[in-house]
Amino acid sequence: MEWRRLSVVLLSVVFVLGFVFGALAQEGASELEIQTANAAFEAADKGNPDPAWKGQKLTIAVYSAGPRGAISGPLYFWRPYFEKLTGATYDIVEIPFGELREKIFTDLMTGTGTYDIIVGPSWFYGDYIMNDWIVPAQEFFNDPRMPKWEPESIALPVRELYMWGDKLVGFNNDHDGQVIYYRRDILSDPKWQEEFKKEKGKDMPTPPWTWEEVYEICDFFNGKDWNGDGEPDYGISMHLKVGGQGFFHFMALSAPYVVSPAPGDDPAKVTRYHNVYWFDPETMEPLVNTPGFVEALNMLIRLSKTGPSAMFGWSLGEAWDAFLRGKAVMCWSWGDVGSLAQLPDRSVIQGKLGVAPIPGSDKYYDLETQQWVHKKNFVANTVGASWHGVISKYCKNKELAAYFLSWQATPQINHWNVVWGWTGVDPGTSYDFLQPSGKATIEEYVATGYDAEDARQFVTAYEEMWTKYPLRQTYLRIPGTPEMWEVYDIHLSEAVTGQVSPEEALNRIAEDWKAIVERYGKDTLKKIYQEAIGYKPE
Repeated sequence: MEWRRLSVVLLSVVFVLGFVFGALAQEGASELEIQTANAAFEAADKGNPDPAWKGQKLTIAVYSAGPRGAISGPLYFWRPYFEKLTGATYDIVEIPFGELREKIFTDLMTGTGTYDIIVGPSWFYGDYIMNDWIVPAQEFFNDPRMPKWEPESIALPVRELYMWGDKLVGFNNDHDGQVIYYRRDILSDPKWQEEFKKEKGKDMPTPPWTWEEVYEICDFFNGKDWNGDGEPDYGISMHLKVGGQGFFHFMALSAPYVVSPAPGDDPAKVTRYHNVYWFDPETMEPLVNTPGFVEALNMLIRLSKTGPSAMFGWSLGEAWDAFLRGKAVMCWSWGDVGSLAQLPDRSVIQGKLGVAPIPGSDKYYDLETQQWVHKKNFVANTVGASWHGVISKYCKNKELAAYFLSWQATPQINHWNVVWGWTGVDPGTSYDFLQPSGKATIEEYVATGYDAEDARQFVTAYEEMWTKYPLRQTYLRIPGTPEMWEVYDIHLSEAVTGQVSPEEALNRIAEDWKAIVERYGKDTLKKIYQEAIGYKPE
């Protein structure tokens, strides 16, 4: 039976598969979770575990979210299966987000080797590579002990995050990117469509495909009682508190204003002026204060006026909750929103969710000509962490570490993590995407509690963004990235809250980034930056 049949067919036969882990159910896990996990385990490739691994132990560093939290949760859930499979085990060391860089980098810099495996964010790669701190996943591909997984199944923009040059470095796990979420029931309601046309003089775009359309919709609905609770409701929900990860959302919004297609047969080719977002790859001059960013920041400020003033103090969860509780007609964020919308204790909008790829823009700024091009532009993003495992070069049993990460990367195990949204593992592979272009079925999602149409829109939005959008935003993977993003966050907030103009805020970011580049060494960072974005000087 093929792995992908994790629906009602597998559920009906799971108890005759001969290797049932009902007794291993973790605290808080439902019977259905255990049943589908058993089915995934049976279907997944298990390689050939080495008997010498029995009794050995690994230590895994991971973002701190607990046994049922995002990213750390699956490590707890699958540990009994791993112990039964190999006779080995692992300790889980949870590290708060704000301490991840310091604790992990200190361990690597000192060669202490406390952590064998690091399930970390993609922006650590520049430091990993520059310091030769990790062992590439690719080195274990031909080891017959390893479970077989499918790197080619990962959507290309995400797969490139796991790579450096032409070498696969990390193991498949999470697939972060942002899409737009909206109330499907409200935007398709003839009453509101008619009201929108009266007020705006045009049909309401459903779904919205550009940020200009997003703004028009949010501006229209803001202040109206569109949910029927007798109180004014909001257009959009955002989290604008410093330290709340809001800067990631500005990255996704700004990309189509900033990233321009290359001339010729390959519009996605990275040149000095095209398909670049962060720095001029020849000079390491920041691009953050160029006209595309200014236009995008002005759009963010306009959008912020279509939601509650409380957003300026909201963190991520509060912004999600406003949308999930039915108080905002729209938000944009990671895949968590699609899965959280299905939880009755968190959401009132199951069966009402609309999802579309991240919007584009009506125009973009061409860095080469220094002119605006008035043409729609669509740019895929991979903003966020895309949390995934790498092996420390100080790991004392690299093969056992590679076995664990390979097993977790198999289609069956990884897809189980995706389908059960509490894991924090977002969709991004061909076995998450729906047939006929992908391998998954709606029944797999419905079996775990999704509304069928919600699931269809959710998964399809990611597939369309990552496989059909012509351009994609490059990812910042150089030493100093966390510091750069910290000042990015602070100065963006200064503009959104009206403390300074958008131009001044972006100039401040540019000056701070220049100082960070100089401190790390411009020539060193330029080489790593060029490698990270795939730029080849001509």
